[in-house]
Amino acid sequence: MKKQIRFFITVFIILSYLNQVGAQTAITSKQVNKQSQAWLSINSTIRFSKKWGMVADAHYKSTDFMAKPSFYFLRTGVNYWLKDNISFTLGIAKLWSVPTTANGQHYAVENRIYQQIQIATKLGKMNILNRLRNEQRWQEKIVNDQFTGEYKFTDRIRYLFSIATPFFKNPHYPSLVLSDEILIQMGKEVVYNTFDQNRFFIGLRQPINHNLSFDIGYMEVFQQKARGYQYDKNQTLRLFFYYTPDCRK
Repeated sequence: MKKQIRFFITVFIILSYLNQVGAQTAITSKQVNKQSQAWLSINSTIRFSKKWGMVADAHYKSTDFMAKPSFYFLRTGVNYWLKDNISFTLGIAKLWSVPTTANGQHYAVENRIYQQIQIATKLGKMNILNRLRNEQRWQEKIVNDQFTGEYKFTDRIRYLFSIATPFFKNPHYPSLVLSDEILIQMGKEVVYNTFDQNRFFIGLRQPINHNLSFDIGYMEVFQQKARGYQYDKNQTLRLFFYYTPDCRK
């Protein structure tokens, strides 16, 4: 387990370095677009046997807090547990981006295939989660609100480090959650934004029952755009539900 933790720390350091390199690629002065957003989702992990199960989640994100839809997203996959705290996932996903131009009608579609390893550990009272995900993404190219018939392909690597610390001895009371996820991407058309984005979250996790919980809090999403010198800084209210039934009984 110590070797696994050291591996993820090494990955985190490498991605952090690439984050800094990507942020310095542009010669033009940095331009930051600040936005307020809300992000709602339900995430499920269903276990059918000792080794096998599935994951599925649905997401909705809005801009100007809750005034304008931003995207709709669905993801699913097959889970394999090497141990109770170590799992592998292979899955697919689909995202629909709402048009940003005035009177736009075409929702830009993004198709994904992804592979993931996730390791959960405990350190004293803290629950620690390390997750490494690799995504192959095909994004529709839209011109004048029309699909051109072409796709932009990117391979994106994501590393998430999360800590949940209980405030109270009673497990029914909330815990503090801190997490940070770094995303980098590669591809023929990725020139100035190898660093894709960073997602920092702080909030509370509250169990509802044995199978259902949620976390609510603040997420800052800092994303570099394709030109390299343009960034989105999204101040986000995040509400995620987690449904984790165990069907082995």
